Parts: sequence; structure tokens; C-alpha cells
Amino acid sequence: MKKFLIFATVVLMALLAACGQDNSDPDELVMGFVPSQDSDTIVETVEPLADELSEILGRDVEPTTMTSYNALVEGMGSGTVHIGFIPAFGYVMAHDDYDVEVILKSVRHGDESYQAQYLVRQDSGIETLADLEGKTWAYADAASTSGFLFPASQLMDEFSIETQADLTSNWFGGANAVGAHDTAALEVYEGDADVATTFDDVRDNLEDDYPDIFDVLTVIDYTDHIPNDTISVIPELNDDLVDEIREAFLSFNEDEDMIQIMNDVYTWDAIVEAEHSEYEVVAETYDRFRDEISLD
Repeated sequence: MKKFLIFATVVLMALLAACGQDNSDPDELVMGFVPSQDSDTIVETVEPLADELSEILGRDVEPTTMTSYNALVEGMGSGTVHIGFIPAFGYVMAHDDYDVEVILKSVRHGDESYQAQYLVRQDSGIETLADLEGKTWAYADAASTSGFLFPASQLMDEFSIETQADLTSNWFGGANAVGAHDTAALEVYEGDADVATTFDDVRDNLEDDYPDIFDVLTVIDYTDHIPNDTISVIPELNDDLVDEIREAFLSFNEDEDMIQIMNDVYTWDAIVEAEHSEYEVVAETYDRFRDEISLD
């Protein structure tokens, strides 16, 4: 009887330990991107990166391109996307609404921050921000940090514009979300918009297909500095898996092929660790727009 009780106790402890283990991590991780270029091109480009992550992490990693920044945030909120390549503003929204946490950020041209730029045609006669009044504005997405949030905040401050609606509907002659930074720049290149706000410098991504783009489009101004884009994760992933994801991405700094993929997609040159405190400057600007910004 004593041996039976000891055996039963051991079995019970093993069962309790098994029940206490965190088995909630998915067998397949979905890695979400937002469009900076053609959606199909992004997925095709990052397939080797996803395959390498799958090998390192020992589970399938599936890349997907969302229709917008907001779609990626909502995908992470619902748990259908586990790892998100989110710009600063989208990350702040995801953190506030769904406890998404930044673990890494990009390095571009040796910098861990960047600026938004205002692109116009060289022959437009537009030379200053004041000249943009009454003109047509093309931007990627209303949840884009460099495409919309920081330029909108700068213009509202500089020209005493009270609300986002006043800016887009009254101060500008028209304002259109066109889905991607490349697309916004091309709207101006083709003469369908007067100004595009994009990350610096989106023209690098377009020069192969549009060799004269640096001659046709010029930058008239920049915003303040913005923390670089993030790699963020949903809170449902356990700490050990998050650490593995972090280390896997950091290992790509020693892999020229993987870094080249990130450069092709988002002009990333390296990946470094990041903390939420670095994005407080974006959170402060987000608070300004929280009640009225349209994310459709």
C-alpha cells in the first residue's frame, strides 16, 4: 500500500506539472507585414526569411501582408498574427489596445531613428510647407507614423490648424490614403497628387524602375525624428519563445542574405533590441489624434 501511495503521488505530481506547462504557443507563427510596396512582392521576398526562422525556431513561420497598418494591429489583437513588423505609431496603438510588446527595431543608414519627408515634383513650383495649402496630399495610411501622423502634427502646429479634419478637408485641397509609401511617391511622380509624405528616402526603393525619380521628385522639408520600425509580439506568447524569436532575428545581423531581404523590403541595415520607453514620443503624438484619427 505504501509503495502504491508513493507511485500515485508521483503520477499526480507529473500530471499537475504537465497541466501547469504553457502549451498555448502556436505550432505555426504568423508574421505580419504592412505594405511599403506591392503586397505580393513582400510575401515572395520574405519567404526565405520565414523559412530560416522556421528552421531556427522549430515551428512553421508564415509571412502575410496585411491590407493596412490598422489591419495588422487588429490581427495581432485577435491573435491571428503573432509577430508584427509595425511602424512606431502602429506599435503604440497595438501596445495601448492589446498589450503588444516591442522586442526589436530596425537600423537604417546607421540610425535608429528617421524622418518623414515631403516629396513634390521639381517642376511644381512648391518650395515650402506653406505652399502646400490647397494642394493634393497623398499618404500611405492614416496609421502610418511617417506617412501621416508626424507630418499631420507638424503642419497643424506650424499653421495653427485645430483638428485633423480641418487639415485634410479644408487646409489641403484633397488628401488620399493610397496604401503604401511607394504608391504615394508615384502619385506625385505621375502628377496625380502635389505632395507625398513618406519615410526617408522612399526614392531608393523606386530608382530601379524609375531611373529619373531623383530628378523628378525633390524633398522640400522633413519632420522631427521618429523611432524606427519595430518587430513586436503579442502577449500570449510565452517568455521563452519570445526570447528565441528575439535571438533568431538578432542572429540575422551576421547573415548577409537575411539582412539583404530586410533591406529589400523595408531598407533595414541591421536589427537591434528595443524597449517601449523609446516610443513615448510617438505615444504623446498619438494622444493628440486618438479621438479623431480615421484608420479605415
